[in-house]
Amino acid sequence: MAFTGKQVTSRLDADGKLTVELIEREFKDPSGSRVLINVEASPINPSDLGVLFAVADTDNAEYSAGKIVAPMPEAAVRAMASRIGNALPVGNECAGTVVAAGEDPAAQALLGKRVTCVPGGAYATYATCEAAMCMVLDEGVTAEQGASSFVNPMTALGFVETMKAEGFKGIIHAAAASNLGQMLVRICKDDGVPLVNLVRSQVQADLLRGIGATHVIDTTAADFPAQLTAAIDETGAMLGFDPIGGGTTASKMLAAMEASASKGMAWSRYGSSTPKKVYIYGALDTGPTILHRNYGFTWDVAGWLMTPFLAKAGMEVVAQMRQRVMRELTTTFASHYKAQVSLEGMLTREAVSAYNARRTGEKYLVVPNG
Repeated sequence: MAFTGKQVTSRLDADGKLTVELIEREFKDPSGSRVLINVEASPINPSDLGVLFAVADTDNAEYSAGKIVAPMPEAAVRAMASRIGNALPVGNECAGTVVAAGEDPAAQALLGKRVTCVPGGAYATYATCEAAMCMVLDEGVTAEQGASSFVNPMTALGFVETMKAEGFKGIIHAAAASNLGQMLVRICKDDGVPLVNLVRSQVQADLLRGIGATHVIDTTAADFPAQLTAAIDETGAMLGFDPIGGGTTASKMLAAMEASASKGMAWSRYGSSTPKKVYIYGALDTGPTILHRNYGFTWDVAGWLMTPFLAKAGMEVVAQMRQRVMRELTTTFASHYKAQVSLEGMLTREAVSAYNARRTGEKYLVVPNG
């Protein structure tokens, strides 16, 4: 039996117009090990916005019921040539109830259960996913509580696992007042991992200290570099994670790491031999990453994505991570939302202006059947 519903798609055309619209479509019965989920809740993450709008000018877009047409910069159109003409489904993760399943026993076992999963195309009435990618939510856990149980929790845990695997002993995290950042604070507090949190206001600093963060530094402070160096002196944190991407955040982390590492050593044109590394895992700032190379030569800047990390970590580590997320879903990994929007509501000028601003701590939740 096929199911009829709606889905949000994003299409870039050769003329530089990005069309995001809500379409009617038929969702086929799943087969094999796949299941069909009636989507109840799906968060809007920065990674979703990268597909939904990329760098399109949503302020000067044309808005109509269930449809947005926005201009895309010429350089971006060239960079995204491979997606021209393709209507891409949007929305990485969701929670909902399995309403149909393929013949595989693992899929059949999920019928009628509320699950969380990463189907792609979650901004829709229904979504299809492999049974193995679904996690069953405990009795009493709502779809809202379970909707953000993959991307942010597994990323935050992935940072700690990356630290361990690469031999570092502490973490510096930028834009740390986000939902993900708050999860990382709780994880590091519970696991005894030194964590230095970088925020952009006193309000954000107070928020993190309120949930147990020890080292919180406001990057707008005049003595920010000195404060960061002192925190690294105390924690030994030589591994940074930067969701901002553009600008000088990564460079400032490396400079402070080097300032701490080189204290007391004889001057060398090559700097200290202490390993220093920053992973860029987002693009809150889509401008160039600027490196002022005043931190010697023993440093790395790299990109971090969850899917390649999970593949590298192996099934045993991933299984332990997933079990922990489910065990601590309403505590360590609890997510908080500024507002809920329907599929139609997420395509209004007011809603886009709010969630596409990507303000720290202002996550939106899509409720397709609300």
